Amino acid sequence: MVDAQAGHEKTLTGLLPALAGANLIYGLGMIEMGMTIDYGQLVMDNEFAKMIKHTVQGIAVNDETLAVDAIKEIGVGKDFLSHDSTYKHMKSQSQPKLIDRTIREEWEAAGSRDIYQRALEEARFILENHKPDPLPADILATIRSIVEEAEEELGVHKTKEKT
Repeated sequence: MVDAQAGHEKTLTGLLPALAGANLIYGLGMIEMGMTIDYGQLVMDNEFAKMIKHTVQGIAVNDETLAVDAIKEIGVGKDFLSHDSTYKHMKSQSQPKLIDRTIREEWEAAGSRDIYQRALEEARFILENHKPDPLPADILATIRSIVEEAEEELGVHKTKEKT
């Protein structure tokens, strides 16, 4: 079973290289030194990668995102939470699907499921319901020709199918 510490470690080991300019996050779903793929971990890592990508894009700093007009309208020390600009820019923040930000009472009432349990449920849902789009015929033909060339080069002989 995956624990929260592993999730935290994977986030940091993905975030730091990304902040340094790396454009590839390696090892999503891997546990046990890469010897095992865990679908729950893969779903969690996907969420962490999205958050890392969001972070690396940076934060826009301008009059609109600083809410200069809203500050002038509302005044210093007043309620900004109910202002339209707050709601609008709140949506641009990271929107995790698995990280539960509810209060403890609501979390307990919903079954007290941790992030790994929610990730496993999501992985099962994806495996049971995802229908990938079929590849276009020209792409399939290209892949088939690559395979046939490799088989020929390696001396792999196809067996004829029985009719």
